[in-house]
Amino acid sequence: MEVDSDADSKFGETTRSFVSWFLALPGATFRSDLITVEDLRNRGAGRGIVARQDIAADTPLFSIPRNTIICAATSTLRDRIPAIFDLGDDGAGLSDSGDEDESNSSSQDSWTLLILILIYEYLRGDASPWKQYLDVLPSSFDTPMFWSPAELSELQASAVVAKVGKEDADRMITSKILSVVRAHEDVFFPCARDRLGDTQLLELAHRMGSAIMAYAFDLEKDDENEEVNEEDEWVEDRAGKTMLGMVPMADTLNADAEFNAHINHGEDALTATTLRAIKAGEEILNYYGPLSSAELLRRYGYVTAKHSRYDVVELPWDLVEMELRERVVGRTAPSDWEKIDQLTRSDEDFEESIVLERWTEDPDSAGQLSSAAVFTGLPDELAEQFKVFLKAAKKVANIELAVHAMSDKDMRKDLYLQVVLGALQAREREYATSLEDDERLLNEGGLMGRHEMAVWVRRGEKQLLREAQSWVRREAQELRNKASDGTTTDDGPAAKKRRL
Repeated sequence: MEVDSDADSKFGETTRSFVSWFLALPGATFRSDLITVEDLRNRGAGRGIVARQDIAADTPLFSIPRNTIICAATSTLRDRIPAIFDLGDDGAGLSDSGDEDESNSSSQDSWTLLILILIYEYLRGDASPWKQYLDVLPSSFDTPMFWSPAELSELQASAVVAKVGKEDADRMITSKILSVVRAHEDVFFPCARDRLGDTQLLELAHRMGSAIMAYAFDLEKDDENEEVNEEDEWVEDRAGKTMLGMVPMADTLNADAEFNAHINHGEDALTATTLRAIKAGEEILNYYGPLSSAELLRRYGYVTAKHSRYDVVELPWDLVEMELRERVVGRTAPSDWEKIDQLTRSDEDFEESIVLERWTEDPDSAGQLSSAAVFTGLPDELAEQFKVFLKAAKKVANIELAVHAMSDKDMRKDLYLQVVLGALQAREREYATSLEDDERLLNEGGLMGRHEMAVWVRRGEKQLLREAQSWVRREAQELRNKASDGTTTDDGPAAKKRRL
């Protein structure tokens, strides 16, 4: 979501200037008869592209020549500081979580290189060929990176809080961005009076980094693999070596879980094309991928109702282990528990947290969804890790509960369901408010901005936790019904006699 504090007249003026600039680009196309760039700030969407009349499916809307994209291949910064454009073989850089490669903290990757390019072009002012485009990029963002501690606290126990990575980003900017700018001030600040202080540079780098997070394209995307990799259309460069670029007009498209347009990557240009018929007045929407509300907020600074189908919750293994320990009868030495824990964590497939999510279909070729998302079960990884723990408990301390559970599949499943249910309930209690509290707050309609988005995110995660608990209870009831019928899974009637 774009946040712009300029007056309406200034907003409209920069929009018109940008569109005029785009129309004048050699090789660019824009169907002004079919679409228009509109001010959608009244619905929290910044600028957007709207249909002026009915549009048929498979209609090209606009195209952007590759030589007009801001990237390492087009910026004159390459001529001024060629050394920083050698990404090397490792290409390591800022990862999705915000961590940097400590072993090579001053080298550039495609992410930090694009930040430097954007800073350079921005500081050039009118001399930059992308001046009108840079003017319409957001000057501030609603991503959690820019939230105050009080605003972040409204996300409560959501795992997204730990993924904000503000301190890691500050360190990355200081080592990879500020160091280059200070070493080449004659390039970035040709007029000494225009030099920025470190605080100003840090803020500018955060702004450009957030613009890249929200808008950058992977310019090396293989269109032959579009169907498989469609969710990566707007990406963070996880490998560090892929060329990233800022694509004027393409990033004016807003996005949702259901969408009606697609960016096709051609050899010489990128083209926006409709996926289905669009009515006059409808917004043209792109697709960012199957992102949860929390991840959509973290990357782009907004949430939508349709993306809630992709919500996820992280269930820490510590909560599962705690519930299991509480069910062990008798004394087990702390040293034994420590050995059991170490043995469990040494497994090559061990996960600190297990991700819970719903089953959901992929959007069809027209960008539409035809069925509801449903919670259909716990991840197999959780059950396997549970068994690893039981085996460790049996091996280290011959804990009776583990011994019996490992020899009786029905008992093991019953124990598993009890333990997971307790862990899910404990996870829900980590949030400061209840699901009902959050639904009431949203229904009352008094929330705004970041507070409303935070409540939306945490409500969605609690809803998923409730659905998971309901599923576990149904499974447990089916198991009890089977036991009362005298049937067993695989160990025969004698297995029932061994249940605790």
